[in-house]
Amino acid sequence: MPADRSAELRAELAQPLALLERAEAEARTVRERAGTAAASRRQDAEQQAEAIVAAARAEADGVRKGAAERVRRAAEGEAEALLAEAEREAAVVRERARNRTPALADRVLVLVREDLAAGEGKPLVPEDQLAPGSRKPQEGGP
Repeated sequence: MPADRSAELRAELAQPLALLERAEAEARTVRERAGTAAASRRQDAEQQAEAIVAAARAEADGVRKGAAERVRRAAEGEAEALLAEAEREAAVVRERARNRTPALADRVLVLVREDLAAGEGKPLVPEDQLAPGSRKPQEGGP
């Protein structure tokens, strides 16, 4: 009987082909599991990245607020120092005015009396307050 060569080849290749089909099925399963695991890891990484970004934004807000507070305190300190300096300068000016006012008032009074006397033709300024040889008050007088 003649041997059926194609039947022999099929029988010979049936087991390796079956093993190959099984290997392909396992490879598909591994690929599907790997795809699912990769998608899960990607989702976890996205969530972790979102959490990191949110934490960084919150920290940045805190840093900005802290910096703004430091700038505000520095400006307040500078304003207080400027105000204190202005108050010191104002006190000096007030004291100078207090010291000079009586002498200036006396000089104004002398000048007004002199002007009035010139209009009436008689001196109202005492002789001791007139400059020698003049009808004007002495410099540096009261």
